[in-house]
Amino acid sequence: MIPSKLVRFLILTPFLLGGCVWIEDVSDLRSFVAQEQQKKIIKVEPLPEFKPYHSFVYEGASMRTPFKPLVSIAAFDTGSGVVAAAEGDNGIKPDLDREKTYLETFSLDNLSMVGSINMSADGSRWALIKDKKGEVHRISVGDYMGLDYGEVVAVSSDNVELIEIVTNGRGGWMRRPRSVVMD
Repeated sequence: MIPSKLVRFLILTPFLLGGCVWIEDVSDLRSFVAQEQQKKIIKVEPLPEFKPYHSFVYEGASMRTPFKPLVSIAAFDTGSGVVAAAEGDNGIKPDLDREKTYLETFSLDNLSMVGSINMSADGSRWALIKDKKGEVHRISVGDYMGLDYGEVVAVSSDNVELIEIVTNGRGGWMRRPRSVVMD
């Protein structure tokens, strides 16, 4: 009697050896290799060189914070129950109830003086102001123009002088002289 392991071996051997076939003609394989060798070789660019990270040590932690004022602003009671800052409230403030004029919708940088007209023998004048739309307007002393509540205080033949009311950065207001010069 033949052992079962030997029977299995004899049955499976032809199937296993069937995949190992020796081929004499390899010309197609050689032509394929020759074609691949003739193709242009593409060189791969090297990876970019990364610069090393240099850490930064912040040394300003022990210094004064720039978000706090150098001088403390003390608050005091004005007697009417209103608390005002000592340096911030100096009594100057714009008239917020006054209706703004057309020329107060433009920045002074967008306004230019294009001429002046004598109104009367007393020397008072009108200044001719051109806005950025190209329209010409006439103003005199007491009129307003510019975004910062600028009141015209003098009109001469070649410039208009105004006093603007701007914030002082401490909760109050201050006056600032400006002028619009003839082009």
